[in-house]
Amino acid sequence: MVDLAVKTNERPGTRAVLRNSHMSAYKAREVLNLIRNLPVGEALEVLRLCGRDAAIPIAKLLASCVANAENNDALNPDELYVSTAYADESTTIKRWRPRARGRATRIRKRTCHVTLIVSRLPEDQILQISAKKQAVAAERRARRVAGSKKSTSKTDSSPTGSDEVVTDVDQSTFIEPESRDLSESNRDTDPAEMAQGEPSEQQVESQDDSTIDFGQDQGDQSESPEDEGKGDEA
Repeated sequence: MVDLAVKTNERPGTRAVLRNSHMSAYKAREVLNLIRNLPVGEALEVLRLCGRDAAIPIAKLLASCVANAENNDALNPDELYVSTAYADESTTIKRWRPRARGRATRIRKRTCHVTLIVSRLPEDQILQISAKKQAVAAERRARRVAGSKKSTSKTDSSPTGSDEVVTDVDQSTFIEPESRDLSESNRDTDPAEMAQGEPSEQQVESQDDSTIDFGQDQGDQSESPEDEGKGDEA
């Protein structure tokens, strides 16, 4: 995959360089060792899940390198891999901090240059990757088809059972309109009145007769003194 006879900085491919990055070359190399000789997709996934702070600028650098290969060299990003990844030391910024007895201690803020080179994979590996993608796509398609068949079978079998349940419920809960009105009127009536019940026709007639007789009795009683007076005068 990599020609060791060629120098690292002279290997063919598309490159991108990050200069004067504010981190030590040692910290950058720890991350670069994880993505060297990996396909671009896997390298980006490794950098995304890496817990080191150096992975953030290196991931941006790798994305820039892939964009250069796609736009400048007309290469397919799916066929690229990280052929070269290295970090060189850059300038060291010197600062001082006070210490005991009037002394001072040097602070070294190190920087580095990070270089990435992406190249096209060999033909056999490209064929393997394409075959693997096709197999994964076929497996997903088969799963979708199986799931759709299960859903259609459930929908086909559900209407018969649902019709039976609906018919049972309709027959058991069917109420004629007249009986429904009577039941609603019974709900509105007072329970005490329902307990007493409605008076019959004979009871109503007897009540009317009693009222009439009572009126006649009162009339007889009211007229009796006058009749007695008239009888005395006669």
